[in-house]
Parts: sequence; structure tokens; C-alpha cells
Amino acid sequence: MSFFTDVSTEMVYPLLPVFLTTVLGASMAFVGLVEGVAESTASLLKIASGWWSDRVRKRKPLMIAGYGLSALTRPLIAIAATGGQVLGARFIDRIGKGIRTSPRDALLVASVPAEQRGAAFGVQRAMDNAGAVFGPLIAWIMLQWFTSDYRVLFWIAVLPMLGAMGCLIFGARDQVQPVTPVEDKARVPFTLTPAFKNYLGAVLLFTLGNSSDAFLMLRAQAVGIPISSLPLLWLALSLVKSLSSYPAGVLSDRIGRRGLIIGGWCVYALVYVGFGLANQPWHIWALFVAYGLFYGMTESTERALVADFYPDAQRGRAFGSFNFITGIGALPASLLMGWLWTVYGPLVAFGAGGALALCAVVWFGFKVPHAR
Repeated sequence: MSFFTDVSTEMVYPLLPVFLTTVLGASMAFVGLVEGVAESTASLLKIASGWWSDRVRKRKPLMIAGYGLSALTRPLIAIAATGGQVLGARFIDRIGKGIRTSPRDALLVASVPAEQRGAAFGVQRAMDNAGAVFGPLIAWIMLQWFTSDYRVLFWIAVLPMLGAMGCLIFGARDQVQPVTPVEDKARVPFTLTPAFKNYLGAVLLFTLGNSSDAFLMLRAQAVGIPISSLPLLWLALSLVKSLSSYPAGVLSDRIGRRGLIIGGWCVYALVYVGFGLANQPWHIWALFVAYGLFYGMTESTERALVADFYPDAQRGRAFGSFNFITGIGALPASLLMGWLWTVYGPLVAFGAGGALALCAVVWFGFKVPHAR
């Protein structure tokens, strides 16, 4: 399911900023608005869907609804004639993501023993990113030899989404864990523990400096990467993410989550400064590889740490809170990046993102001392 979904998504996503700016005539600030509104919309639904999946003890129906909505947006983007229509399609797509993400994460945790949570998220992220390898590869092949029309690619992206829906509907199963009276969500309301609050605070601070990756594609284009090679650049990023996610997840099970998260955020800070300073195409290729390592070190580890804080009966709400925080910071992060880039240039814009990441490292290091 994760594999096919990302094949579809990554056929569209790397080209969407260029489609908006060159085909539909949108501004850089509008790109930031599209991506920020999309992610912040999803954040509100992530916390609601996590709460509801805990209450009804069913994850799969919400996942079907969420993935189904995202599947509907591929044709909408293909026929879009204005930036506003793309914004609407992305809005619907993120509604789908908001509905499905927290129940999916909770279902994944319920499917494995506690000592394999990091590995489980590593597998999920590896498959997700493997799809992100094939998606750009398909897009690059199509652009290189068959068509220069982005809309054709967006229509083709419908097919893997149908595969994802088939895997979900016919393959996934709810894992309903028995709960004791103490764990019963009706008797013990969900509360944010001090340690979890500080973890969420650090994540929010980091997210404020983590603008949409659409800006990386625009930076790559500005430095000299040909438009036809952008999907190939995205492929390289996704390949590194896919290859590093599972080993990092397993490592977090063995040595703890703390070191990998701090290390990954430091890598992010260095890479973002590098994007601001880059002036040769090979700089961009090297930075995208390093950026993939950041993802591999942190994506599965951050989610596994969320599961460590709460029992199964409350994990939908825990993941909802985590996903809410990561989503709610997306709009100001992307708007800030777009504004700083427009007014002060890319060095200041990317440097600000790196500085916020280092501030998040300090917060996490001092305020979440008992993280695994």
C-alpha cells in the first residue's frame, strides 16, 4: 500500500512546483501557500482521526476513506487550469492524508512486538521511499522519451493509486488489542505527559524550519539542474531514504531513539545551509544524498518514539498529536521560506531553517532526557 501510493505521489510531487510556476504562472509565494495550506489542513484531521480510531477500535475504515480521497485528486490535478484549482486538489489530497495517517501508524504498531517497533516503521518507510524511487523514474522516462506534457504524467499516476487501494482493501487487517480496565480509554482520558509535551515542542520547533521540499526542487532548478532531470534527482533522494530507513529503525530498537533523532536533525541543519550556499549542479546532487540520510535516520525513529510513550488503547491519539504538530507547523514554515527567499535570497532562507533545526536539537537534548 505504501509502495504504490508513493509511486503515484512522487510521479506528481517533484513536478508540481515547476508545473505551477511555468505552466500556470504561479509565484514562489503561491507555491509556499499551496504546500503550507495542504499540510496544515491535514494536521487537524490527523488528531481527529487518531481519536476516533481509538474510540471505535477500528483503523482500517478510516484508512480506506483517506487513501480513497487522495486517489481522487490525481485526475483533478491533471485537468487543473489555474493555481487555485491545484490548491483545491492539494487541499483534498491532504484531507485524505489527515484521515489515514494516525490510524495507519497505530495499526502498524499493533501488528508487531514492542521490541520491533523501530524496525516496523523502518520497513514501512523503506517501502514508502521505494515507491518514491519508481515514481520519479517513471516520470523521468516519460519526460525523456515519450512526452513533455505534465498532464499526461498526472493521468498515469492514477494507476498505482488503484494498486494501493487494492492492497489496502484486500490485504490489510485491523489488529484489535485487548485492553485492561486501567487502559480503557473511556475510564482513563488521554493526557499529554510532560516528557511527551517536550518532545512535541522540540518537533514543532524543528518543523518550523522544515519547509516544503518543493523549495529544494526550485533551488535545484535555479542552480542548473535541467527540468527533465528533476525526477531523477528526486529518485536519488528516495533511494537513499529507502536504503537507510530500515537499518536506522533496527538501530533505534537496539541503541535507543535519542541519538538518531539528534544526529538526524544536525545533518538536516548542515544540509540546509549547504542548499543556501550551493552554486554548482554537483553540489545539489551531493546535498540530496545527505538529505536522504536525514530522512532515513529520523522518519521511522520519531514515530517509534511516539509509540514508546503510550499503550495501544491511546496510540491513535498519541500519533494524532504528533502528526498534528508536524502538520500545523507546515504552513508557517513554507510561508516563512517563501518570504525569506523572495526578500533576502536563498542563503538566508535555508540558513534560517538550519538554525531552527539546531534550536530543536538543544530543546530535545535538555527537555526530553528520558527518551529511549
